[in-house]
Amino acid sequence: MYTPEFAADPYLIYAQMREQHPTLAPVYLDPDAPATLVIGYQTAVEILHDPVRFPADPRVWQQSIPAHCPVLPMLEHRPNALRNSGPVHARYRAANTSALDQVRLPGLQAMVQRIAIPLINDICEAGQADLLTQYAQPVAFKALNAILGCPPEIGRRVAQGMAAIFDGVNAEAGNVMLSEALSELVDLKRRHLGMDVTTGLLTHPAQLNQPELIHQLVTLYGAGIEPEQNFIANTLRLILSDERYSGDALRGSLSVRDALDELLRVDPPLANYCVSYPPRPEEVDGIVLPAHQPVVISMAACNNDPAVMSDEQAGNRAHLTWSLGPHACPAQPLAYLVAQVAIEEIVDALPEMELAVPAGHLTYRPGPFHRSLTGLPVRFPPSPRLHLT
Repeated sequence: MYTPEFAADPYLIYAQMREQHPTLAPVYLDPDAPATLVIGYQTAVEILHDPVRFPADPRVWQQSIPAHCPVLPMLEHRPNALRNSGPVHARYRAANTSALDQVRLPGLQAMVQRIAIPLINDICEAGQADLLTQYAQPVAFKALNAILGCPPEIGRRVAQGMAAIFDGVNAEAGNVMLSEALSELVDLKRRHLGMDVTTGLLTHPAQLNQPELIHQLVTLYGAGIEPEQNFIANTLRLILSDERYSGDALRGSLSVRDALDELLRVDPPLANYCVSYPPRPEEVDGIVLPAHQPVVISMAACNNDPAVMSDEQAGNRAHLTWSLGPHACPAQPLAYLVAQVAIEEIVDALPEMELAVPAGHLTYRPGPFHRSLTGLPVRFPPSPRLHLT
């Protein structure tokens, strides 16, 4: 799953897996990291709802993994909600959900508009752009920094470290950069409390200590930069390549929200994750899963499982992209809103925008977890700059 061939056409690989392994397939996340990939929808639902047999704690597993293994920073134990189970998980999750619940959606909508319009103005007169690097990435980055109360310079180092972790290139160094930058952010917010999620974590009754605070932020940045920029860029790719959506000012029959829902269902931006580590051998679907080996949910493969696929496409939200059970994503409304506002702003501003290359010529970054374009080139008639209202 770490090869360029997998990145080029993962859905072909999932189909090949399914021919031999209908619901559970043996895979390698890295040459040093064998795992089981869950590709059956109902099997995934059962595992996600069973944290006793399938807890999220990787500490025994990682003892046998080389320190240089590039997937280790994505999977290793951290004192956060993602990598713990039981009461420890509940404590961390309560702090996260409380802090996230303080974000007001109307204010977030206005903030994303203020972020989007200058970015559109940077490209609108040129007649061409790379919507990934010039729009989706900075929108996701700036929006998350604002939500977390993070200054741009610290946020820049966070983004660099997180990208290295997702790509598995210099991941160990990226992990160090990420931790150092987030430690600076926590120290800054201790001195200057604000109306932001980091302050919410700092002041929560759980009384998180410094390492715990840093690692809650690792989770939030991990979910809020890479998957969110892919959510925006990949949905734009869908809109610009599918006649049901494309056309002048989205004259297609379906809305931006329909496109977001379809993208989450058929081609999720975080394709393979939701990892658990059974503490003892577990038999599932007639297969014995080894103890302490990663069990990875393929949201992409499960969402496209022929056993559950429906002919009804528009508005279908019966997918696993947000996960299920005790580790379901608590930031869904925020992620939806940032992506929807960002996409609506640019398609309204540049209604004649089209892909600069055929959709089939677009390429994706290698990596076992994400579904991330290397670029999204578009062209459009040069347009006048917008004005903030």
